[in-house]
Amino acid sequence: MPRVAESAFSHIPVMLEEALTGLAIKPDGHYLDGTFGRGGHGRALLSRLGLQGRLIAFDKDPEAIVEGQKLATDDQRFSIVQGSFADVDSLLSGTDLMEMEGFDGILLDLGVSSPQFDDPSRGFSFRADGPLDMRMNPAYGVSAAEWLAAADENDITRVLREFGEERQARRIARSIVTSRQQKPIATTAQLAELIKSTIGRPQDKKHPATKSFQAIRIKINNELADLATGLDAIIKQLRPGGRLAVISFHSLEDRIVKRAFKKAAQAGPVYRKLPPVPGARAVLRLVGKAQFPSEEEIRLNPRCRSAVLRVAEKLS
Repeated sequence: MPRVAESAFSHIPVMLEEALTGLAIKPDGHYLDGTFGRGGHGRALLSRLGLQGRLIAFDKDPEAIVEGQKLATDDQRFSIVQGSFADVDSLLSGTDLMEMEGFDGILLDLGVSSPQFDDPSRGFSFRADGPLDMRMNPAYGVSAAEWLAAADENDITRVLREFGEERQARRIARSIVTSRQQKPIATTAQLAELIKSTIGRPQDKKHPATKSFQAIRIKINNELADLATGLDAIIKQLRPGGRLAVISFHSLEDRIVKRAFKKAAQAGPVYRKLPPVPGARAVLRLVGKAQFPSEEEIRLNPRCRSAVLRVAEKLS
C-alpha cells in the first residue's frame, strides 16, 4: 500500500467520518476532492483506497497546491490541479485525467480552511492584523483592499447585505466610503475597527465585523456563483451510483446545495397544478437527511459548529 504522507499544517477535517461514510468508498474507485485545502479529508479518503484506487484534487490556493504536490510525490494514486471545481470540465480536459470517465465519488468542503484563517498575511480574519487581501489565489483578481477602494456605496451595501446578511450594510458602506477618502483601508485591523466603531457590538456577542468579512470574502472569490455553476458541472462528472458529499458552513452555501440537490432529484421541473414534464428523469437520489457535527466534535473544534453535510447519489 502506498504511504500517505502526514500534513505539515495543523488542520482538523470537519465531519470526516460522516463524509467518508456518505461517499461509500470503493477501494478501487476513482474520486475527486474538489477543495483539497491542507488535505485532511483527501488523505483520509486516500488511506481507504486500494492499489487501483485514484484520487484527484483541485484547489485555488497555491499553498494548498504545494501541500498536495508533496503528497503526490509520495503516492502515485494521487494528483492535484490548481483551479476551482466550478471549472472541472476545463481542468480535466486535455489531461490523462479524462481517461477516468467520471468519478465514483466527489467531496466538496466549502469555505476557508483553518490555516488560511490563521495566517494573518492572507487577510481572511480580523483576529490578527494583516494586509486586507482575502483571495484564495493571491495571484488572481483584486484584493479586498483594492475592491473596497474602488466600489461605490451601493455596491458595497449590496455585497454586505446579500453575502453577509448584514442588517447594517448601508451604515457600514457609508463609513467605508467616507473613511477611505481620508486614508486607504489596507489592513484587516483597520476594517474591523471601522465596522466596530460604526455599529458597535451586536447582541449575539459575535464580533461586529464577522458578517462583513464573510461577505467581502465571498465577493472577492466569487464563491456562491462558483458553487451554483460548479454543482451542475460536478454532478455531470459522477458515474451512475457515484456519491457527492458537500460540507457547507453558512446558510447561503447550504441553500444553494439544498436547492441543487432537490432540483436534480426531481423528474423535471415541477410547476404548481401541472403534471411533471413527460420523459424527464431525476439525476440524483438524496442519501439521508442533512447531517450536523456532533456535540463532541464541536467541543473539540468550535469552528465546525455551523457545518452542514448533504449527500446525494447519481442515478443511472
